[in-house]
Amino acid sequence: MAAPYSYDLRQKVIQAIERGMRKSEASRVFCLSRNTIDLWLKRRASSGEFHAKSGYQKGSRHKITDWDTFREFARTHGELTQAEMAEVWEQKISRHTISRGLKQINFTRKKRPTAIKKEMNNCATHFEMRFNKKTQEH
Repeated sequence: MAAPYSYDLRQKVIQAIERGMRKSEASRVFCLSRNTIDLWLKRRASSGEFHAKSGYQKGSRHKITDWDTFREFARTHGELTQAEMAEVWEQKISRHTISRGLKQINFTRKKRPTAIKKEMNNCATHFEMRFNKKTQEH
């Protein structure tokens, strides 16, 4: 969500309109939509102020609220896939929500060290085969 316009800009626009500037001209001068100006004037007429709205929740309601419990859950069920973790979680929750939660607590399951170990074994086996082949030729 974009940040609200500053109160200073709102004041300048409304003062310009009060001094006689047309709304369409003000929208061009201040690079605002005419609808935005209309909403500010409507809010001013109803409440006397034209501050940006505040005190409301931004985004959706979060399904994971107790982060300590979720950390413990991630430690105990870390071997499961995210989809399996979502099935085991106490509430109905999606795999994607589990993914965001794991990212939030910086929980990672790196699989690269195992891959490196396998590559090292493959390289060693390949080296031994080449070395044995060369020694047999001589």
